[in-house]
Amino acid sequence: MTVLDETGSSAGEPADSRGRVAELHAIRAEALRGPSEKATEAQHAKGKLTARERIELLLDAGSFNEVEQLRRHRATGFGLEAKKPYTDGVITGWGTVDGRTVFVYAHDFRIFGGALGEAHATKIHKIMDMAIAAGAPLVSLNDGAGARIQEGVSALAGYGGIFQRNTRASGVIPQISVMLGPCAGGAAYSPALTDFVFMVRETSQMFITGPDVVKAVTGEEITQNGLGGADVHAETSGVAHFAYDDEETCIAEVRYLLSMLPSNNRENPPVVPSEDPADRRSEVLLDLVPADGNRPYDMTKVIEELVDDGDYLEVHERWARNIICALARLDGQVVGIVANQPQSLAGVLDIEASEKAARFVQMCDAFNIPIITLLDVPGFLPGVDQEHGGIIRHGAKLLYAYCNATVPRISLILRKAYGGAYIVMDSQSIGADLTYAWPTNEIAVMGAEGAANVIFRRQIAEAEDPEAMRVRMVKEYKAELMHPYYAAERGLVDDVVDPSETREILARSLAMLRTKHADLPSRKHGNPPQ
Repeated sequence: MTVLDETGSSAGEPADSRGRVAELHAIRAEALRGPSEKATEAQHAKGKLTARERIELLLDAGSFNEVEQLRRHRATGFGLEAKKPYTDGVITGWGTVDGRTVFVYAHDFRIFGGALGEAHATKIHKIMDMAIAAGAPLVSLNDGAGARIQEGVSALAGYGGIFQRNTRASGVIPQISVMLGPCAGGAAYSPALTDFVFMVRETSQMFITGPDVVKAVTGEEITQNGLGGADVHAETSGVAHFAYDDEETCIAEVRYLLSMLPSNNRENPPVVPSEDPADRRSEVLLDLVPADGNRPYDMTKVIEELVDDGDYLEVHERWARNIICALARLDGQVVGIVANQPQSLAGVLDIEASEKAARFVQMCDAFNIPIITLLDVPGFLPGVDQEHGGIIRHGAKLLYAYCNATVPRISLILRKAYGGAYIVMDSQSIGADLTYAWPTNEIAVMGAEGAANVIFRRQIAEAEDPEAMRVRMVKEYKAELMHPYYAAERGLVDDVVDPSETREILARSLAMLRTKHADLPSRKHGNPPQ
């Protein structure tokens, strides 16, 4: 039975409001301090920041508002009842990035290894619901050991609630996952459902089954980083969009990405006035792209000439390098750029390039980002592995994404654009609002050499000098069907433009298309190729 003193308060409890407030501040200090100085030192010894240090880097100074700081789990058994730290291993709340509201949750590895239990999951569910309702981006700072085994199936159900909300928020608010520690098992599926995944080398890993399980089942021996480290996911699997050497750089880039995105799908991305003149001529473009279609060049140099101040953020930079996907500004307006990269596989489309570009186009369309497509594509990559790997359905993903996109779409053909790859890369026939070409363009079913070998096969074979006849037929085919104005004469290209004037033409076109509105047929959703 509770013993009351003469003031009516319980023995040992504060007797007035000031005492209660002092008690509150003491409890808050305990929650802010975390489990122990030793745990903090152990976190730093791994080259990792604490959850609160990460939030401070992400958000504007002094803007963080924490939610459910005093939450504790209510589980019993396995010693849990004797250990009930505040926050339950996850810090949730909202703040601002460059003055715009952003919601965040951060696993605190110092508490239960950041493992997810019932209370932990409920806090994440709540902040996700708040982000969706407020129409603001959600950033997760992941550093957790997966489900809290001591809480059993309740922890697994917590993950289900996160996945359901990730899916509900998809295309509604930007979702960014920042991997700052281990992420194993089912926990890896939440980042996979979000729009962008950032990783830090050496300290973050993602995998469904860890090295020990892999060895037990297959006999293969591999390290955690070799199985699911940042470089593996940035270069091989394509799971990670960005990889950095340290947390500070990684989180700074998250802030930069947020500056390019709208708060939700009902808004446009922020416009930032640029001192780079919209009508700036780029004479260097006249020499940058060789007229000879067999000579490679670096498409990133073209992008640098076209965008404001040469500044852009490449997404999936090290995966599927034969295509470039980047966010940039042109006359202050955010644009998504999809471009073939002749330096890698001659810029062909293959399975990975198709998937990479399709997801990027869908993201741009979801968040009202106009798309500029720069074409220099010789076709789809031929080969048994590509055909058996499903290049048809994977290529169709890119086709579907473009056809389904209602944002302003401008395509520019720099040099060659052959066959089905030309159609897929946002040709006028699939809905590009404006299509331009440089005088070096070659639009055709296939290259002149291949076409001549098919069309004039008999004449070449019967000629006294087959090679001379083949050369003559190639020249004839080019003159008839591949001259720079063939597509323009048939209305498939809106204009053939001077490369040095491209920036101004694109800026004017974007300004005209800014109020574009397009209605899609009424439907629950489409059924995109998988």
